[in-house]
Amino acid sequence: MTESSSLRTASPRSAPHADRADRAENDRVSSATRSGRPTRLHRAVFQPIGDAGRAALVERRIADAITAGVLPSGERLPAETELARSFGVAPATAREALLALRERGLIVTRRGRNGGSFVSDDADPTAFALRALAETSRVALRDLAAHYLAITNACVELAARRADPSEIAAIRTRLDRVRDDEVAAWRRVTDDTQIELAALSQSARLTREQMRLQGELSPFFALVDTDAHARLANRAALLALLDAVAEGDEARAGSIIRHKIHRCVDWLIDLRESPTASHSERTSP
Repeated sequence: MTESSSLRTASPRSAPHADRADRAENDRVSSATRSGRPTRLHRAVFQPIGDAGRAALVERRIADAITAGVLPSGERLPAETELARSFGVAPATAREALLALRERGLIVTRRGRNGGSFVSDDADPTAFALRALAETSRVALRDLAAHYLAITNACVELAARRADPSEIAAIRTRLDRVRDDEVAAWRRVTDDTQIELAALSQSARLTREQMRLQGELSPFFALVDTDAHARLANRAALLALLDAVAEGDEARAGSIIRHKIHRCVDWLIDLRESPTASHSERTSP
């Protein structure tokens, strides 16, 4: 029996407790955008780290979110006690992590009634992404993209099999609200769309992995977004993907996502190997 056929024939009665837990988790993921709460990647930043007392883990989680642009410059971080509660660590641990972030210049502290810890105005996600791209080998980038493609492809094919067309229509409505020239907003809604499709796969494991990989690759995809031609091509591909999922066409959905990811990776490799070229003036791959 093939993997896809085993997925189709697996009985939901075989693991009722796991099935209920998976459905509950996917419901939580699916509801965020509809209610207007922060984006999924933003919400994922402030989740328990699973290892209380590790200031380095808290620091890394927040630093990664800042460099990826999930926490933009000027954004106010939660208060120290709230931060500790979100991560499941002691207040002293959260304080230590914030101190380390201040020393790295990623956050600043402001005093007074409206004070607190804020993401530094100098935190430029594009600069961070360009530096990370330069430090990532061509082989490593293709390997990361292959992992991302495997998970994303599985998510969209399962979503095509399981999602209701009305759910896809709601996603498309949110996409249509973002103008072509709103680069930052487009990146956020694109990330959310991929995670929403993962949630519609009704697989909590795939959804968690999609969220993790989306956070890792989103800074690189944001570089592609700075190219107007590439951004328009990706928008057209994403809308075509939603159509395929709504129509239950697994093969077409998989084909669209594969071509979209391959184009983005080729664009990034081209940029990486042409460090003197202006990434904002490049053409669509």
